[in-house]
Amino acid sequence: MVRRLEQTEATARRLLDAAWERFSALPYESVRLSDIAADAGVSVQTLHTRFGSKEELFTAALRRWMEAQGTARRDARVGDIEDIVRVLYDNYDDQGAVGLRIIAEEDRIGAVHDYIEVGRLWQRHWVAHVFEPSLAAASPRARSDLHEALIVACDILTWRLLRLEMGHPTADARRIVRGMISALLRT
Repeated sequence: MVRRLEQTEATARRLLDAAWERFSALPYESVRLSDIAADAGVSVQTLHTRFGSKEELFTAALRRWMEAQGTARRDARVGDIEDIVRVLYDNYDDQGAVGLRIIAEEDRIGAVHDYIEVGRLWQRHWVAHVFEPSLAAASPRARSDLHEALIVACDILTWRLLRLEMGHPTADARRIVRGMISALLRT
């Protein structure tokens, strides 16, 4: 019984790995379940039995990826601007292109929209957590604006602008964002 459960879990992991490999690189409509099943070494029927529809498989793979992104960010030291930006930009440099690809699907796929909203809420809480000492020190009137400004400074679209559109190397992008954050915290 234990062995069968382990095999079932291993099959699910292979399917999620194969699914994310495709979904993270291709538009949703271009991903075929038969390709995912073949990549995972199982039949399409096994895929359907385990995950149901294409959208259910996609959302399971997306949820797993988003959880991994959250885990990567949890190590940022609260209140340490340099460490916060390092952790953030390590994550964006590693997975930002995938994140942008997923965001681009948001208006076309309902499940993506729902998970992107969860991700945005998670980001708001993460920013509040890592900048808690500075936010707590701000007056109640200024706290909300400061939180919003820090969210913008830490957003993936800020990373995209600095790294992809303006072409700044990581070190320069980090320096610019640290400067933005430091300026915000001084006001």
